[in-house]
Amino acid sequence: MTGIEIDTTRYDSGERMPSVDSRIYSNRQIFEEELEKIWKKVWLVTVHESEIPEPLDFRTITIAREPIVIVRGTDGTVRAFLNVCPHRGNLILRQPSGSLTVAEPSGNANHMTCMFHAWQFDCFGRCVDIPRMKQGYQERLRNEDVALTELPCEVAHGGFVWLSLNPDSGPLSAFTGGAFDAMKTELETEPLDVFHYHKAIIPSNYKLWHDTNSEFYHDYMHYFNRATSMVQKGYFDRRYGAFPNGHATVGSMEVKYDAYKGAAERPLSFPGMERNGWKMVDLFPGATYNIRGSSLRLDTMTPISADLVMIEFRGLGLKKDTAEERAQRIRDHNTIWGPFGRNLHEDLLGITGQGVTMRPGTAPRRILHGRHENNLIHDEIGMRHYYAEWARRMGRSPANPMAAPIAMAAE
Repeated sequence: MTGIEIDTTRYDSGERMPSVDSRIYSNRQIFEEELEKIWKKVWLVTVHESEIPEPLDFRTITIAREPIVIVRGTDGTVRAFLNVCPHRGNLILRQPSGSLTVAEPSGNANHMTCMFHAWQFDCFGRCVDIPRMKQGYQERLRNEDVALTELPCEVAHGGFVWLSLNPDSGPLSAFTGGAFDAMKTELETEPLDVFHYHKAIIPSNYKLWHDTNSEFYHDYMHYFNRATSMVQKGYFDRRYGAFPNGHATVGSMEVKYDAYKGAAERPLSFPGMERNGWKMVDLFPGATYNIRGSSLRLDTMTPISADLVMIEFRGLGLKKDTAEERAQRIRDHNTIWGPFGRNLHEDLLGITGQGVTMRPGTAPRRILHGRHENNLIHDEIGMRHYYAEWARRMGRSPANPMAAPIAMAAE
């Protein structure tokens, strides 16, 4: 597994036990800086293309308080726009999802219509109708002057829609780098399809969920993982790989599901993956791809405030699955990762407890990131690598965040 060395100078130099100050999880000023310096600058994974399968299907989301609409055009291309009317700044589409083929009361089918003054826009973001335009604007305004703001958008890494609020974000490939190399066959050989979705709004900082996903020392919290993985050969040999821009991967192993009493056989897998294999990719600043045997789970984080995060969970299988295969993947996914499964709720309880102790205004605490096990599974390299990137973008030391900010390091 390829990777890079961690720049440990991003933490306080000379520290024997790497740690971060808990105020990076609770301070409101730091949170606002994160939105500006990180969430509005980098590429972010959002919905899956199977959630907008037909031309003119759309989904609306919010990132860093910016409303966004993702729409599949009549040409089949997926695009993303700010969901903001350029006339008076009103929200245009208000539903979480739908189809533009259904006309709004004040508009026409196939258009996005602002309810305020009935300005209409097509799936390419072009302004196509302004009521009484000549009377009000004479020759001073052209339709092309008031198009929707289009965002950088790419469909990649398993058919997910990636976008950036930064018009100068550069290509997605430069951001993800080689982080997906170890999962490329599983993600790219066959089209994928979402079969499960749920979300949780947790009173905790978004980074604490990433921390939980990027370290395995907490497997002691999961009886299911202990029974099927920790006691099995190869578990402690899994190795982390660190990649540019804060991403990290975890090596594969075979999960012994039959070691858990009552567990059903799991005959399905993904292309190129051994049966009952397990791979993960953790992405800066807030997403995780997790394939365990027959299903892919994608976690995406939406920071709401310093102590509130929305986490969306998607379960995916192969688009070509038969009805029987799809039912099998759903059972496999939900017994571990569904809202009432054997794993996910325990992780959510963990970060909820951290949210209690790290509310805004609580006393600073030292949060340890100091486990070193030669980059193997209980090493905390994933967190150290993440916060090295956090420090680079924020211009702050995670161990001493309230010191005067320093200039952001070069790319």
